[in-house]
Amino acid sequence: MTKDEILAKTGLTVGVDNVSFSVAEGETFVIMGLCGSGKSTLVRCLNRLIEPTSGEIFLGGEDLTKMHKDKLRQIRRKDMSMVFQNFALLPNRTVLENAEYGLEIQGIDREERREKAMQSLELVGLAGYENSKPDQLSGGMKQRVGLARALANDPEVLLMDEAFSALDPLIRADMQDELLSLQEKMQKTIIFITHDLDEALKLGDRIMLMNDGKAVQTGTAEEILTEPADDYVQRFVRGVNRGDVLTAGDIMSKPWATVTLGQGPRLALKEMRKYGMELLFVLARDRKLAGAVTLEDVVKTAEKGEKSLESILQKDIAKAQMDTVITDLLPLTVNGTLPLAVIDEDERLRGVVVRGSILEALIPEGGDEDADSSTSA
Repeated sequence: MTKDEILAKTGLTVGVDNVSFSVAEGETFVIMGLCGSGKSTLVRCLNRLIEPTSGEIFLGGEDLTKMHKDKLRQIRRKDMSMVFQNFALLPNRTVLENAEYGLEIQGIDREERREKAMQSLELVGLAGYENSKPDQLSGGMKQRVGLARALANDPEVLLMDEAFSALDPLIRADMQDELLSLQEKMQKTIIFITHDLDEALKLGDRIMLMNDGKAVQTGTAEEILTEPADDYVQRFVRGVNRGDVLTAGDIMSKPWATVTLGQGPRLALKEMRKYGMELLFVLARDRKLAGAVTLEDVVKTAEKGEKSLESILQKDIAKAQMDTVITDLLPLTVNGTLPLAVIDEDERLRGVVVRGSILEALIPEGGDEDADSSTSA
């Protein structure tokens, strides 16, 4: 039965409907959907702030749904921390006292908990504000206190329920960058709830989209953008700037041919004629990208009887790293030579990008149909 049918028959609302997923250690897993999709209910099931009607929740091999409340309380205090949308700070306590509150509940002695709380405040950039009260802070600073309080416990899992939704756009963007920076250092397992697709694409290693309590699609940002599971997901991603998400590694293709510096112009000419290429990439002996040669230069060099490509090798060529987003590729292709070389961190050639693949990646699936219908209208 549908969510609406169950509501009509029973007066009850389905919060989460047969959702199953796993999160890897150190992964930032984003759960997103519109208001009423079930995402906040789901994250509260994970620490049993909401008791699931049925199902299993495993953390480190233990099923939290079968756990005695005393042990569950210890899990909440030490292994799972939560950052709320509305900050949930105690107004009569200082920033430091708020940050150490979880440790105080655990019975940690005052000196040790203050040291850990100060470390977490320094981590989120609030050193110097430890004696301030919450009402003396901006919204972004209050959220940092909430994050510091969660981090002070050194949890295995960090649950963040629309933690940045109440912030102004600029502060929100700063907090997203802050979280990415912190995650590079901490490598925590983070489950992040949001209704903002841009935020999900920016933060998530993987994303799960929910609708009416069900998990509609789970995948990487690229998979969701390029292979939407249904019309609901397709509508969700239609307005996304794909150029800020897809990378050179996502759209590159294998080079049809390459030569090494020692193979000479005659072999280069043969390969270029075979594949109809105007530009050929040249590799050094260690397979690193040495440069490129043009068909015109190769023909002239071969006619002269020269045996080396060194004299015509163009070393200043357009190239990009695998993780360079398409938006940053565009300036390289406007006046630069195409195809564009895609290299890894060791300067080895991994693929090539042509202008057509960039344009194709920027046009969402069904874009031509949308354009036709709007023209006819």
